[in-house]
Amino acid sequence: MKQLHLVLLSVLLSVCLGSSQAATAMAARPAYLELKVYHLKTSRQEAVIDSFLQHQYLPALHAAGIATIGVFKPIGNDTAADRRIYVLTPYSSLKQWEKVSKETTAKLLTAGGAYVNAAHNSPAYSRLETVFMKPFEQMTGLAAPQHNAPRSERVYELRSYEGASEKLFRNKLQMFNAGGEIKLFSRLDFQAIFYGEVVFGSKMPNLVYMTSFPNMQAREAHWKAFGSDPEWKKLSALPEYQNNVSHIDITFLRPTDYSDL
Repeated sequence: MKQLHLVLLSVLLSVCLGSSQAATAMAARPAYLELKVYHLKTSRQEAVIDSFLQHQYLPALHAAGIATIGVFKPIGNDTAADRRIYVLTPYSSLKQWEKVSKETTAKLLTAGGAYVNAAHNSPAYSRLETVFMKPFEQMTGLAAPQHNAPRSERVYELRSYEGASEKLFRNKLQMFNAGGEIKLFSRLDFQAIFYGEVVFGSKMPNLVYMTSFPNMQAREAHWKAFGSDPEWKKLSALPEYQNNVSHIDITFLRPTDYSDL
C-alpha cells in the first residue's frame, strides 16, 4: 500500500510539474508584437537613433518590465539609400502596450536629448513605420537564438508574406499552424525569433516572421534542406494550400550590439 501511495504521489507531482511548465511557457508567449521601423537617410540620423535606443528607449522599456527587445539593421545598411533600424517589442496585453507607451513617451520627453529635441530641419529620421502583430497559435515564446557566431556574422531573415485576399491569407496562417510549417522549421533548426499575424500595417493582409542563422552559409544550407524535405514537398503540394501567397519580401538583418535578441 505504501508503495502504491508513492507511485500515485509521483504521478501527481509529474502532472503538477507539467501544468506548471505549460503555464510558464504560456506566460513567456507575448500577446502582441510591435515592430517599429526607423527609416533614415544619413549616418548622422543612424547615430542619433542608435544612441537613443541604446541609452534611453531600451532602458525605459526594461524598467517598465519588458526584458527582451530586439534591435536589428539590414546587412549593408551603411550603403543603402533608405537606411533602416528595426525594433521588436513584445507586450503581454493591449493594456500593457498602452500603459508602457504612454509612460515611456512622457519619461523620454522629459529626459530630452538629441532624438527628442531634433529640429524640424534636421530630424532624427525620415519616417517611422509601425507594424502591430499577434503571435501565431504555434509560437510558444520569444527567446534569443543559440548561436556561437559573432553578432557581426549572424543572419536574421525577416519575411513578409502577403495574401491576395483575406481568405487566402487565412489559409496560409493555417498552413503554418495546423498544417505543420512551424513544426517543420523547428525540426530543421531554423531558430525562429517570432511568427506574427499583422493586425495593423501597410501591407495587409500579411504575416511576418523571422528566422536566424549563425552565418549566410548556414542560412543557404537550411533553406536547401527545407526545400528538399519530404514533409515540405508533401505539404506544399496539397491542393488546399495552393496560391495562398501573392508576394514575398525578404530582408537580411543583423542584431545590434545592444539588442536583447
